[in-house]
Amino acid sequence: MDKYTISVLVENNAGVLSRIAGLFSRRGYNIESLSVGVTEDSKISRMTICGFADEQTLEQIKKQLNKLIEVIKVVQLASENSVYRELAMIKVKADDASRASIAAMANIFRANIIDVSPESLTLEVTGDEGKIDAFINLMKPYGIIELLRTGTAAIQRGENGI
Repeated sequence: MDKYTISVLVENNAGVLSRIAGLFSRRGYNIESLSVGVTEDSKISRMTICGFADEQTLEQIKKQLNKLIEVIKVVQLASENSVYRELAMIKVKADDASRASIAAMANIFRANIIDVSPESLTLEVTGDEGKIDAFINLMKPYGIIELLRTGTAAIQRGENGI
């Protein structure tokens, strides 16, 4: 199975996300990552759906999505022609001895310290999945208190939209 990323333009109506998630659920397709947000047109939202599937299953997923009335367009994004980003917020244990080294690693990864408390630092980092994974692995030895990831958002390179 290969990893896929599809971008889906949908009508910005209540229940659309539920119908799309239900489509995946009913057919036993797992969603690895899902991000949704309104586009430049407030009547349209864009979903970025990532998962693993063989070629035949992916074609079925795209066909099933295209059958939904609220779906405007489905495009499979090719990694070589697309830009991927994810946001992670990581709260790590930080005492006086560890703060400087955590801040140095955050600087290398262009992460931002967004909250400071006497016993912890909260950092935000954006990038592709590999960068996020690498940063999380570096933070583990300090003790991750809490972690969240937004899921992948992706867009095609160049001037053309989907």
